Amino acid sequence: MTSIYTKTGDQGETGLFGGGRIGKDDPRVEAYGEVDELNAALGMARSIGLDPQLEALAAEIQAQLFTLGAVLATPSGTKAETHIPKVRPEWSIALERAIDGFDRELVPLQQFILPGGSPAASHLHLARTICRRAERRVVSLSRSISIEPQLLVYLNRLSDLLFVIARVANHRAGVPDVPWSPPA
Repeated sequence: MTSIYTKTGDQGETGLFGGGRIGKDDPRVEAYGEVDELNAALGMARSIGLDPQLEALAAEIQAQLFTLGAVLATPSGTKAETHIPKVRPEWSIALERAIDGFDRELVPLQQFILPGGSPAASHLHLARTICRRAERRVVSLSRSISIEPQLLVYLNRLSDLLFVIARVANHRAGVPDVPWSPPA
């Protein structure tokens, strides 16, 4: 039986898929770490119970995020790169279609809302904020290495979708969105 711990990261470095070691604080590790955190946040949302449509969508997104993380963890030009699936433009198009479909179910917003409402919506709002952070980390990474533009498109659309489905989760639970009231 192999152990989960290897001790190879004890000096603050980690291995990339396809070879090479970099610091655990490298922008690449920050980027795929944020994507991993986003994936875990979606897992939390799923664990508290989403309706079947949102559950299926979240499961599909988790698989796509795992691919996105693998792409970020794999240096271009390595042999391993040929074994990693690509983030496909169709995924972002599907997110847009989902946003449009869910939007038809919702009353248009007349004011800003705060994250919250039902437990499912609260978890989805948290996932949305983590998605925005992941997007920022990938933007930072793109300033130092070449990144497939589709990664940023996908994360941008995903954060929009997470906002919309958080509202849908509230709507379907009969819980109103939490309006923002500026302090007096």
